[in-house]
Amino acid sequence: MRSASISRRTAETDVSVTVALDGTGCAAVSTGVGFLDHMLELLARHALFDIEAKVTGDLHVDQHHTTEDTGIALGQAFLKALGEKRGIGRYADIHLPMDEALTRVAVDVSGRPFLVFRTRFPTEKIGAFDSELVREWFQAFAMNAGLTLHVETLYGDNSHHIAESCFKGLARALRQAVAVDPREDGRVPSTKGSL
Repeated sequence: MRSASISRRTAETDVSVTVALDGTGCAAVSTGVGFLDHMLELLARHALFDIEAKVTGDLHVDQHHTTEDTGIALGQAFLKALGEKRGIGRYADIHLPMDEALTRVAVDVSGRPFLVFRTRFPTEKIGAFDSELVREWFQAFAMNAGLTLHVETLYGDNSHHIAESCFKGLARALRQAVAVDPREDGRVPSTKGSL
């Protein structure tokens, strides 16, 4: 089973995460940020990853450090769980509808981290959560997971729906990209021989 655990402690946060890529979509998430917990639960369910995350952070300051550091640690665990990436599909893209919102997500499990995030939120807050932190989480995750990741919301009016379409789109794309293709016969999906 492709799985990994990461612990990351700073003056701002204490993060422990475990991810199993060949899971069933189970999530045991406690970050102290309700909306982030909800998004990570969606990510686990739609990627069919098992995700455990326990985070304590300086929420008396704001939710930024907790959100960003959770993305960093989860990205590091994802990368570690992939190992040499032998046999994976590597590329995937999806259009993910969430009510009136539609988001396109394309991913390359390339080892060359890059994020294009073309999503705007009509409100500054999603409940108590700063909507700008959605991009911060995606940036932290992509850079530490070694992903080339493009996220673009084509349209949408509800900030919650837009965020949900981004996370679910990422989940569904990652599910395809890390799936093992038996035709690859354990090869790394690159003409270079490594990713």
